[in-house]
Amino acid sequence: MRLSRFFLPVLKETPSDAQIVSHQLMLRAGMIRQQSAGIYSWLPLGLKVLKKVEQIVREEQNRAGAVELLMPTIQSADLWRESGRYDDYGAEMLRITDRHERDMLFGPTNEEMITEIFRSYCRSYKDLPKLLYHIQWKFRDEIRPRFGVMRGREFLMKDTYSFDLDEEAARRSYNKMFIAYLNTFSRMGLKAVPMKADTGPIGGDLSHEFIVLAETGESEVFCHADLVDMGAPGTDVDFD
Repeated sequence: MRLSRFFLPVLKETPSDAQIVSHQLMLRAGMIRQQSAGIYSWLPLGLKVLKKVEQIVREEQNRAGAVELLMPTIQSADLWRESGRYDDYGAEMLRITDRHERDMLFGPTNEEMITEIFRSYCRSYKDLPKLLYHIQWKFRDEIRPRFGVMRGREFLMKDTYSFDLDEEAARRSYNKMFIAYLNTFSRMGLKAVPMKADTGPIGGDLSHEFIVLAETGESEVFCHADLVDMGAPGTDVDFD
C-alpha cells in the first residue's frame, strides 16, 4: 500500500503526559492513541505490531502443546461468587449490571470461566492432562495507570490454564509454559529473567515473573549474572 493511502497520524510534538521513551515514540509514530486513562486505540501501524507479537505468542503456545479457544470478555458474577473471589478481588474489577438486573463483570482474568467450561465436559481421568489458552482483552481498573500500554486498564492478555491428574503432572505443565515464555521473549529480542513471585489470590506454591531489565522499571532486581546471560531453550525442546 502507498504511504499516501495509509492512515499514519504521526505527531510532531511529544505529549506532556508521556513519561517514558516507549510511550512517547508509540504516540509520535502513530501506533496508539489514548482515549482515557489507561485505555488506548491501536492505530493501523500499532495494530500490525500487536498482531506480530500475538502470533509469536500463539506459535510458542502451540509448540508447547496448548490448545487455543476464545472466552468472552463479559462474565457472570455467579461464577466468581462460587469461587469466593467476587468480593475479594477488590476495586480493580469492573462490575456491571445488565438490563435484567443480573450481576456481570468485565473479566480481569479467566480462572473461573475456564474451570466451568472444562468441568462441563471432563468425564474421566483419561481426559487429562489438558493445556488450554486464549488471547483476549482484559480490564483491570488500575488506580494509577502509567507508562502507556505497559500498565494500562484495558489490555490484550494471553492466559493458559492446565488441568492435570496430580501435582507431578501439574509441574510438568508448568515447566512447559516456563520454556514457552523464555522462547517467546527470546524471539522478540527481549532478555527476560525468571524470578520467584508471590502466587497472590490464586494460591499455590509455585510462581514466577519474567522480568525485562530496563532503566524505566519500578523495582530493583537482584539476581545471579548467569540468569541474565542464560539463553533461551530454543525450538528443539521435546515437550513430550
